[in-house]
Amino acid sequence: MSTVLHHIPGARSFRILWLLQEMQITPTVKTYMIQDGSLRHPDFMAKSPAGRIPALEIDGEVIYESGAITEYLCETRPEFGLGRAPGDPERIAFLEMMHYSETIAHLIAGLNLQWIFLRNPADRSETVCKLEARRLQASLVPIEELLGRQDHMLASGFSAADTMVGFSLTASQRYVRFDRFPKILAYLDRMTARPAHALATALDGESNVFDKDFYEVEA
Repeated sequence: MSTVLHHIPGARSFRILWLLQEMQITPTVKTYMIQDGSLRHPDFMAKSPAGRIPALEIDGEVIYESGAITEYLCETRPEFGLGRAPGDPERIAFLEMMHYSETIAHLIAGLNLQWIFLRNPADRSETVCKLEARRLQASLVPIEELLGRQDHMLASGFSAADTMVGFSLTASQRYVRFDRFPKILAYLDRMTARPAHALATALDGESNVFDKDFYEVEA
């Protein structure tokens, strides 16, 4: 039975692409563009009702939402040791980091809306951009502190929490300068050095969303 990942390069679906590679599963990747309306096609919306990626076809099921997909993969493939089951001493920390990744990603989404998706750039609010960038920066402080105590999101080592949070940290670099976050930078270097991350990057494709490496409100 084939595994199909519905994907946009450089978007949240990279979390799943990376996790699948950690589990030695190489999916068929079906790539979409936000700009061409393909995410609103009825065939795709039957798989992801909000018209958002990722959606994953696996084990005869179709699953959407990256957190839900991640938890399902960890629970159905416990041999890889990438999840933390109920009763595990790290279960709470695992769930916290899984969901904190979306706290970060939510702020990125607001900035993406301002910088990328407004039809008329003149509608962009410099005030909102500044506030959201500051909120995003503040959300990284606890991660910097955590990485001052341990090398991964969990003290015991690499887990699926890293595929979730790691993507959010990488995406944050478009809006926050990381010179004040040396521990996060070192962490990202460790993550990108993982063979599965390199394999996922090769499958990811070139982003068709962003036209800059960094977006900053003009002084």
